[in-house]
Amino acid sequence: MGYKNNQTGYRNGLLESRSIIKKGIYALIEHDGLVKNSIPGFENVNITIMSTPAIGASFVDYIVEFLEGGKNERGFGGEGVETFAYVISGKLRVSDGKETYELTEGGYAFFPASQLMYFENGQEEMTEVFLYKREYEAVEGYEAYQIVGNKKDLTPIEYEGMKDVLLWDFLPTNDHGFDMNIHILEFQPGASHGYIETHYQEHGAYLLSGQGMYNLDNNWYPVEKGDYIFMGRYVPQAAYAVGRDEPLAYIYSKDANRDPKV
Repeated sequence: MGYKNNQTGYRNGLLESRSIIKKGIYALIEHDGLVKNSIPGFENVNITIMSTPAIGASFVDYIVEFLEGGKNERGFGGEGVETFAYVISGKLRVSDGKETYELTEGGYAFFPASQLMYFENGQEEMTEVFLYKREYEAVEGYEAYQIVGNKKDLTPIEYEGMKDVLLWDFLPTNDHGFDMNIHILEFQPGASHGYIETHYQEHGAYLLSGQGMYNLDNNWYPVEKGDYIFMGRYVPQAAYAVGRDEPLAYIYSKDANRDPKV
């Protein structure tokens, strides 16, 4: 088990971290603390497991670096499990066993429950990918379906009417066949949420760029590119973007379109 950022051995200071874990409530894992894992089926990759049910999430998030020859021929997902892949950088071949899709930076693929995903790095250089899986909550009369696309082909939404906060939706928001969605939210430096959000849905978020301050349960924490955040149900949450050079942006999941069970 090694560090995702490849900084091994002693640091030049005391042992310290910005990470904080409140199981079932929220978690912030800074990039310097993310470690590599080994998972059957993934070959020639650096893979990091982030949110899981062990931390209180109903889903599992991963960051995967597909190295030269990196692949998964065993299949990602399983019976009753829906999956999603987003290419942060590089090129990735994604297959359902019948058809293969060439995804470049910003490319994404959603496969419905029980349809396995197969992967292969599409270049000699490293390809970085965000992966997600979740047990599908079926509702009679509705069904999800396969979606493949690219962020650059989508029109962003001005988040709640704010021109300096943009939102990309990767899955349909009004189709009850889908019990979740994946989004990218992007704040220009100085922008923020309009208010502290408190809601039933939970999130897992991987920071793609920028720096900011994040409110988790009314505690403010500094965050930056490469960090990971889990937000449990009803946890107060909001972001402020800081810095000068690039927006604060993160890809995140949200459960949706289901009536909570009693």
